[in-house]
Amino acid sequence: MAERDYVVPADPAQRRRRVRSTVRVLVLDDRDRVLLLKDSDPGTGDTWWTTPGGGIDPGESEADAVIRELAEETGLKIAPDAILGPLARRHVWHGYSDQIVDQNDVFYAVRVPAFEVDTSGHTDDELFTLKGDRWWTAAELAAATEVFWPVILTELWDLVDQPERWNLALDDAEESTVLVGRP
Repeated sequence: MAERDYVVPADPAQRRRRVRSTVRVLVLDDRDRVLLLKDSDPGTGDTWWTTPGGGIDPGESEADAVIRELAEETGLKIAPDAILGPLARRHVWHGYSDQIVDQNDVFYAVRVPAFEVDTSGHTDDELFTLKGDRWWTAAELAAATEVFWPVILTELWDLVDQPERWNLALDDAEESTVLVGRP
């Protein structure tokens, strides 16, 4: 990936576009909390809370991407049989200060004992943009005024215990710090 400068160009429509497929993971602990990472766009100063996850590498299965992303972003090591889902799929546009990411998300979940996040596997970009982590209860999410991506996080959390509804096709969405103006 090219270096990012986090600067909004004079014409935001001229931002670099990336297309990718991703896995997003609801990490649920034994105290009925979800682990979220506080992400940011240094170009705008905006922050939001998001699930761990990221791009699926060429030739990598979704399950392999879940395992790799959790290890890199949280230090959590899991076996393939610990993965629940896929819960749902969607297409989403993320407009940031310096780029637009056009992606296909697939959501999974894992249930684990509570643990402390290990950031030693973070990329340089993650070290720059990620501002922390936190375990959230459903009540805390409902009362929060902060931004959460995906905005349908609580609905996905409810879906974890409804395997008969898994692999749900969700509506397209936009979650942006600088709007995309979808094609």
